[in-house]
Amino acid sequence: MRLRPVLAAALAAAAVLLPAVPAHAAVHAPPGAAAHHRVGETVSAPLSEAIASLPVAEESREGYERTKFRHWIDADRNGCNTRAEVLIAEAVQAPAIGAKCALEGGVWVSPYDDLVFTDARLLDVDHVVPLAEAWDSGASAWTAGEREAYANDLGDGRSLVAVSARSNRAKADKDISEWLPPLEAYRCTYLTDWTAVKTRWGLAVDGREREAMEHLVAGCPDETLTVTLAR
Repeated sequence: MRLRPVLAAALAAAAVLLPAVPAHAAVHAPPGAAAHHRVGETVSAPLSEAIASLPVAEESREGYERTKFRHWIDADRNGCNTRAEVLIAEAVQAPAIGAKCALEGGVWVSPYDDLVFTDARLLDVDHVVPLAEAWDSGASAWTAGEREAYANDLGDGRSLVAVSARSNRAKADKDISEWLPPLEAYRCTYLTDWTAVKTRWGLAVDGREREAMEHLVAGCPDETLTVTLAR
């Protein structure tokens, strides 16, 4: 299972949003059983079991506005916002960091479509589980602070990913039953990341989404998924 590197600055930002995880907090239980655990605890299960453990619920877009998820904040006040932190962390060749966190040079590979970029401005930072999908799946009941933490989640490298603008805009707010990365070799990773984010934040899936995930996982390695709970 791929875990992207997270810079020290990103981890510091995450510490502002989430409580520290005590060393004794790791447990081995179905991730979907998050209601029985506490924020900051770590849960593990095979990917197929993690998918089966996610709660199933009808979704509603009622009341959604993107502005209800304040994002691209500078949580650790180091001059680089969440978007920049992700771009710095995911560069395969590090950019120079200038005034006001302007990124110059650097090389990135968009995992959704395997395109290479040398200009950070041509990349989007994607919420793996889109903000609208999170709203539909439970975030509508969260506080503004919880939604801000979700939208700027640097505590798990699977939550946010730097991708080509073209792929991100094709995805838009579609769930995993409606859109998959064009690069087929990446789809098992995408499924793993989608499951990790839904588990981490206690989000539900709808029936079509669950069906699509079960279909996909049948063709993927059933590796252990380990997630630290954010709520």
